[in-house]
Amino acid sequence: LAGDITQKGYEKKRSKLIGAYLPQPPTANGAAVVRCRLQHSEGAPRRTFRSAHIGVCDVREAAARERVASTAGNRPLFYFRFGVDQALPQERRAPVTPSSASRYHRRRSSGSRDERYRSDVHTEAVQAALAKHKERKMAVPMPSKRRSLVVQTSMDAYTPPDTSSGSEDEGSVQGDSQGTPTSSQGSINMEHWISQAIHGSTTSTTSSSSTQSGGSGAAHRLADVMAQTHIENHSAPPDVTTYTSEHSIQVERPQGSTGSRTAPKYGNAELMETGDGVPVSSRVSAKIQQLVNTLKRPKRPPLREFFVDDFEELLEVQQPDPNQPKPEGAQMLAMRGEQLGVVTNWPPSLEAALQRWGTISPKAPCLTTMDTNGKPLYILTYGKLWTRSMKVAYSILHKLGTKQEPMVRPGDRVALVFPNNDPAAFMAAFYGCLLAEVVPVPIEVPLTRKDAGSQQIGFLLGSCGVTVALTSDACHKGLPKSPTGEIPQFKGWPKLLWFVTESKHLSKPPRDWFPHIKDANNDTAYIEYKTCKDGSVLGVTVTRTALLTHCQALTQACGYTEGGVGRGSSDSGLWPGLASVMNMMHVISIPYSLMKVNPLSWIQKVCQYKAKVACVKSRDMHWALVAHRDQRDINLSSLRMLIVADGANPWSISSCDAFLNVFQSKGLRQEVICPCASSPEALTVAIRRPTDDSNQPPGRGVLSMHGLTYGVIRVDSEEKLSVLTVQDVGLVMPGAIMCSVKPDGVPQLCRTDEIGELCVCAVATGTSYYGLSGMTKNTFEVFPMTSSGAPISEYPFIRTGLLGFVGPGGLVFVVGKMDGLMVVSGRRHNADDIVATALAVEPMKFVYRGRIAVFSVTVLHDERIVIVAEQRPDSTEEDSFQWMSRVLQAIDSIHQVGVYCLALVPANTLPKTPLGGIHLSETKQLFLEGSLHPCNVLMCPHTCVTNLPKPRQKQPEIGPASVMVGNLVSGKRIAQASGRDLGQIEDNDQARKFLFLSEVLQWRAQTTPDHVLYTLLNCRGAIANSLTCVQLHKRAEKIAVMLMERGHLQDGDHVALVYPPGIDLIAAFYGCLYAGCVPITVRPPHPQNIATTLPTVKMIVEVSRSACLMTTQLICKLLRSREAAAAVDVRTWPLILDTDDLPKKRPAQICKPCNPDTLAYLDFSVSTTGMLAGVKMSHAATSAFCRSIKLQCELYPSREVAICLDPYCGLGFVLWCLCSVYSGHQSILIPPSELETNPALWLLAVSQYKVRDTFCSYSVMELCTKGLGSQTESLKARGLDLSRVRTCVVVAEERPRIALTQSFSKLFKDLGLHPRAVSTSFGCRVNLAICLQGTSGPDPTTVYVDMRALRHDRVRLVERGSPHSLPLMESGKILPGVRIIIANPETKGPLGDSHLGEIWVHSAHNASGYFTIYGDESLQSDHFNSRLSFGDTQTIWARTGYLGFLRRTELTDANGERHDALYVVGALDEAMELRGMRYHPIDIETSVIRAHKSVTECAVFTWTNLLVVVVELDGSEQEALDLVPLVTNVVLEEHYLIVGVVVVVDIGVIPINSRGEKQRMHLRDGFLADQLDPIYVAYNM
Repeated sequence: LAGDITQKGYEKKRSKLIGAYLPQPPTANGAAVVRCRLQHSEGAPRRTFRSAHIGVCDVREAAARERVASTAGNRPLFYFRFGVDQALPQERRAPVTPSSASRYHRRRSSGSRDERYRSDVHTEAVQAALAKHKERKMAVPMPSKRRSLVVQTSMDAYTPPDTSSGSEDEGSVQGDSQGTPTSSQGSINMEHWISQAIHGSTTSTTSSSSTQSGGSGAAHRLADVMAQTHIENHSAPPDVTTYTSEHSIQVERPQGSTGSRTAPKYGNAELMETGDGVPVSSRVSAKIQQLVNTLKRPKRPPLREFFVDDFEELLEVQQPDPNQPKPEGAQMLAMRGEQLGVVTNWPPSLEAALQRWGTISPKAPCLTTMDTNGKPLYILTYGKLWTRSMKVAYSILHKLGTKQEPMVRPGDRVALVFPNNDPAAFMAAFYGCLLAEVVPVPIEVPLTRKDAGSQQIGFLLGSCGVTVALTSDACHKGLPKSPTGEIPQFKGWPKLLWFVTESKHLSKPPRDWFPHIKDANNDTAYIEYKTCKDGSVLGVTVTRTALLTHCQALTQACGYTEGGVGRGSSDSGLWPGLASVMNMMHVISIPYSLMKVNPLSWIQKVCQYKAKVACVKSRDMHWALVAHRDQRDINLSSLRMLIVADGANPWSISSCDAFLNVFQSKGLRQEVICPCASSPEALTVAIRRPTDDSNQPPGRGVLSMHGLTYGVIRVDSEEKLSVLTVQDVGLVMPGAIMCSVKPDGVPQLCRTDEIGELCVCAVATGTSYYGLSGMTKNTFEVFPMTSSGAPISEYPFIRTGLLGFVGPGGLVFVVGKMDGLMVVSGRRHNADDIVATALAVEPMKFVYRGRIAVFSVTVLHDERIVIVAEQRPDSTEEDSFQWMSRVLQAIDSIHQVGVYCLALVPANTLPKTPLGGIHLSETKQLFLEGSLHPCNVLMCPHTCVTNLPKPRQKQPEIGPASVMVGNLVSGKRIAQASGRDLGQIEDNDQARKFLFLSEVLQWRAQTTPDHVLYTLLNCRGAIANSLTCVQLHKRAEKIAVMLMERGHLQDGDHVALVYPPGIDLIAAFYGCLYAGCVPITVRPPHPQNIATTLPTVKMIVEVSRSACLMTTQLICKLLRSREAAAAVDVRTWPLILDTDDLPKKRPAQICKPCNPDTLAYLDFSVSTTGMLAGVKMSHAATSAFCRSIKLQCELYPSREVAICLDPYCGLGFVLWCLCSVYSGHQSILIPPSELETNPALWLLAVSQYKVRDTFCSYSVMELCTKGLGSQTESLKARGLDLSRVRTCVVVAEERPRIALTQSFSKLFKDLGLHPRAVSTSFGCRVNLAICLQGTSGPDPTTVYVDMRALRHDRVRLVERGSPHSLPLMESGKILPGVRIIIANPETKGPLGDSHLGEIWVHSAHNASGYFTIYGDESLQSDHFNSRLSFGDTQTIWARTGYLGFLRRTELTDANGERHDALYVVGALDEAMELRGMRYHPIDIETSVIRAHKSVTECAVFTWTNLLVVVVELDGSEQEALDLVPLVTNVVLEEHYLIVGVVVVVDIGVIPINSRGEKQRMHLRDGFLADQLDPIYVAYNM
């Protein structure tokens, strides 16, 4: 198959080949029609659309038909026209499962579809898009949850057999003309799978499952239907929504199609293998394979261009698509509204109007408020409003503070805190403020101290200098109080005096006092607050002139007359109440609380009062629709205007249409519906005028969603699914000019077919953001420019924050808000549109409709879309997950944008705004800080992150000839260094004259018999045991006798020493040397955990070919216990000798080896990659090793050294057992296990024995840091003093853990620890100690390298704190007699200074080879006997397997030369090759641990090219899902990698070895074998 190798390409090719042989039945129009039924009930009425797709022209007709069909009791059928295939017989239908039928009934009865975002066309589009998606092979692995996290018992126990081998199966036959599948695919419902799980049926044909008696009805019905249906089912694509199981149903195939079918593959055994080729078959691995297959699908076309992200790591930058739509129209002209007519009797100010009506007609009703039963609660007349406002004004000015020092003066700001069900009190207070000439700042009632966003409102009040809050009696009583009865200060609020404005609390103004009523001027009338996208709250100031002009413009636009009746829902802004006073109108206010109880209340009041104007939100219309069935006598013919306050939301059109459709029969006229658009800055922007001409339909636009993302208006062509239908919001306000400008950059006028931000120039707008001059300039003082750069007007315009265009006839269309705009890779998407698409995904019963938040977060230089919804408590895991995956598909199809994260949270947990909506910025904040606590998360970074750097292609290395000049490589000094030369050092080392350690011990036993070599401490710090030279010698002799007599061992036999850390181990070791045997130290099994620790012991005993096993009596019993027998075969143990009872006699002679190169001992250790490796140490190497350490640390008999290490391998063993005998110093031995009961043991011993040198492991250091962090004061009181410590060395085989050593130094600095005392050592398998800080020599240095360069195997030094910098600490000084060179691991050529390569070592104490049964010679010679490919090709080096670099520093060594520092970066075995780059797990883990406070530990590994991140959670299990997005974000941001799987586990699950290193491979095996018992496993898409 040349060319297109994707699945689609394969199917195309195949259908072309087979197409010729398919019979083509004649139909009316030459094409067959195939019915695609989308989850319908039986017997739905059939109907066909005239054309294959709904045209724009008949959208309304189709929608109307849709309604007729749905009221007829059933949902419609969709027909799509496909290519060539025979028509299926009519009666054969897709299977109906009880779930779809009940789902459908339930939906119909409740009828609760949120009309705000409802659009029939859109729903249909989404359905079609999802149907299309079923062709694409996509199986989303469902996350695994721990039971305790799942609210209901979900089906998790039976995870369906996942479909993963989809790519190998045949695709369905495709018609030539269109790329849609001809087979109506019967996707098997969950219930079918469940029934199989119940029957335990493993057969692949349905007939067997249906013949089994007692099967669940679903399976039976399904089988019957399937048996009658001839469906070509080539393993239907794994549709996310129903997990098509691997047992795909085989049915007869339509005659005429040929081709054989492959047998279904069970499980994934042949696909899944571990790194070393062991097949894995488990649930986890199947899911991962599913994920891998999903990710194999071709992505969007790759991007071609790159930009340099300040380094060679190139991040893709989105290049403009050459085919993207561009605006082509002429430059738009600013639209002028009609002239603001001057009516002679218009009052000169609002207060004047109030005074006029209050005195002329005091009995006229101004405002009627309702109680929750819909009864009039209170009628406020104009007379009452006038007198009460006077009282309020007088009290504010004269009753607060003292006469000399009034609290409030004219011009001061005052907060108005009134609940929205008490508009009467609010009006009185508002007009009172106007009369008193103080500036009201209306805000919502703070319900709790932690109310979302109330902190920001407090900040606004503080910046406005508010000290007084006016409130109503009821509200004052409801505020939270402290025990003393005063109102506490809300978080972030200034200190306020609360003042109640009810009449009884106010004093009557004196007869002679009268408010000063002026004409409207440019003083501030009030401040309206607005919440920004980021959650901050700004105050928009409105002047008295603007206030009056706004009322005049509204009066003119709406044609208000004196004495009219209007009705306002109180949350639609101030202006119904303001314009009404100007025109002496009567407002009936219906509170939100009444609407909740009786959604029809507003319609009833319109009828009752014969209202002419009603002001509602689309939500009110939608609620009325839901409840209207019970009503008979509704008559809406009195309405002249139905103002839709949120007409600026383009999705309000569906509410308007549906409302009109239902209530047209009740007297509602089409021309009465008047959407309007407003914004906090520009007040009312546009409003549709009421017309008397019912023939002129309102303006409509069916816009292409794709065009909108590029900011271009394109009327949608017919075959597109994704459209946005918008309605006009009328004309520009009287006296205003409007234009649209480009949303970002210079305010340049848009073209006629371009979407821009609407800008308005008018008197009736806000004038500034209070106290913020810079932001005010950008919003309120904009001068739009023509393309030539000339301003279009000398007057400033105001940005409204609305996106839209001015259409034909001056009609204004709004397509979204600036605040909801998300720019994803150069395309603009509106949050409202995405919400609408999510809501169109059926069935909606899993989430709450009104509780969906959509926002974007910036990750890796682009915005990423996040959707958060509230999940209904009764939905199961599967349901929700199914809905989530469908939402992703729908958004992908309709908006062509990927969703980064979709999260479901439990009901009622999203932060609310005071009016009950979702507080977006707060939700986003919670999401980013990981405290949203979702109950379901689906991340899709693989699909939507398309700007990753290009994978690296390895460059061929430069050949030797071109680069070697003398001692230079590529112009740099060759990276080589060495410790002091052992031959040059003159010291009085007596032990030097002996070749063997056994001889040194005999010599010490003779010359200094009573000198103490070893002191062992118990957990209380007391001496448990000690050994002098002669005691050790005598004990070793007895053990040698035992080995020869009881063990009958020969010279050179291997003996396993299984001892706890202590004195016995040392004696047994020297006993072996005396008997001429080769000892192997083995960690004893853990009594509480025999099952996992004993097999390791057994393995080492077997691999080392031990002829005998020596141990204590206690462990002896343990090895033969019943528990041990369950774990291993105890009969195969070699001879076990118990050294607790030793023979009394001495050996005839002590064995002396014939050659120093013979084997002294074997050192076995399990590497971090889980490999068991034993290395051979000769007598010569052992002595050289001890001498090297003696010189580096200046050890001699009068010294004391404290050792808190495991004595089983590496440098730990050498320090514990060998060094004291060689150098004669006293070793104070502290078993690390004792620190678990007493963490201070090691440090107290160091202090008590006045030790100058001490050695520990990272796990010991971590234990002290965590366990003693809070106890430094009490330790100081106990006399702990670390000031004598000269070197504290961490023994390790890894990159220095700089964070841990630094925090340890900081923590114990107060106890006298010198920060430069703490250092690290470095060793590996081929050489157990290469570096060790020692006593003399310069301090360890730290450098900062660029992490991105390291991935490319380069070292680039950067300044501390620069982005992507990584601190690396020198691993101690190179030991005497050790030479190091840095070589390229692939070509084996030497590298230059500061180049990253493999560390090679040459020294007398290198190990002499691996000890293996298999004798793998090639590995042996490669690791221990390597030569450089050019340069010095004679020296034999050992390869450490670690990457690092050498850097010559400015410091000088003890011998006066410039010091070369060695920096270890990480093990080659551990490094992960991803995207052609080399990553070290520790770097990714460090980032992840920083991502959230609850992550205590982390480990990463790869599996089939997926990065798996395992995090330990220290917190409630509810926090587990918070970690998934944060982990994904941080790894993307800092490492440019997409995490494939996030596994959240309990503390202590990540295995750690005795050196404190993570055993990542053990963890990987445990994960794949499903043994981790994770809290949550998320598979990122």
